[in-house]
Amino acid sequence: MNRVAVHAHVVRRARPGELRVAGAARRGELRELREHLTVSFTKVAEYQRRGVVHFHAVIRLDGPGGPTAAPPAWATTDTLANAVQHAARVVSALVPAIDDQPARLFKWGQQLDIRPITLDGDLTEQAVAGYIAKYATKAAECVGTLDRRINPLENLDAFDLRDHPRRLIAECMRLGTIEDLADLRLTQWAHMLGFRGHFSTRSRRYSTTLGALRAAREDHVRDQEFTTGRLPLFAEDTVFVISEWTYAGKGHSAGDQLLAAALAGGCL
Repeated sequence: MNRVAVHAHVVRRARPGELRVAGAARRGELRELREHLTVSFTKVAEYQRRGVVHFHAVIRLDGPGGPTAAPPAWATTDTLANAVQHAARVVSALVPAIDDQPARLFKWGQQLDIRPITLDGDLTEQAVAGYIAKYATKAAECVGTLDRRINPLENLDAFDLRDHPRRLIAECMRLGTIEDLADLRLTQWAHMLGFRGHFSTRSRRYSTTLGALRAAREDHVRDQEFTTGRLPLFAEDTVFVISEWTYAGKGHSAGDQLLAAALAGGCL
């Protein structure tokens, strides 16, 4: 891969949001559809070994009231699939000339796999949940890069990096010094090969929120504490403060002593 290809590789990965913004601008032409349906989605990003980020999205057509409302009869799976294919084909983002590289027109690639999610078909909701769980634990390390931010003063040759990720990181560092690209923060995100997005995002109405899930966990734990008698039953607005401390001891336990000795290479 020559320098021109590395340059395009990095800048394309750093600007996926511009393709999504361009798509949103086209969707603005169809705002009247909001009176009939709501487009909801969740998206996860997956690193490929070659350093390219793939996006996997679950897109759903709901009624105008959100997930609890049924979409109109004409909003079928085929209608949604055709809309996604059309958007991927026509949406683009123009990146101006940078450094010694010409302007480029970025578009979505040809790898577009659209499959319906069914209860008993080839792709079930359980399978999708498994895929998302896998992507949640799959970061840029699969490319061979580092799991922490890189200081511009550090010598990349000192790290055990394959040639491909090393060149991508070096290009992020180089492009990060160009003033016109400062908003991309390529230096800070060089360890992620320029991609600075969250691995998972969703539309507002797609499902529940993380705040609601945390509140549900807190309620569940509190109810368990009350049920088992570990906490007295108070009104919900009562603040329970434990102000007593009990001395537990000092030093290592017997097991901790064995572990510390093993790590130190000594003996008890």
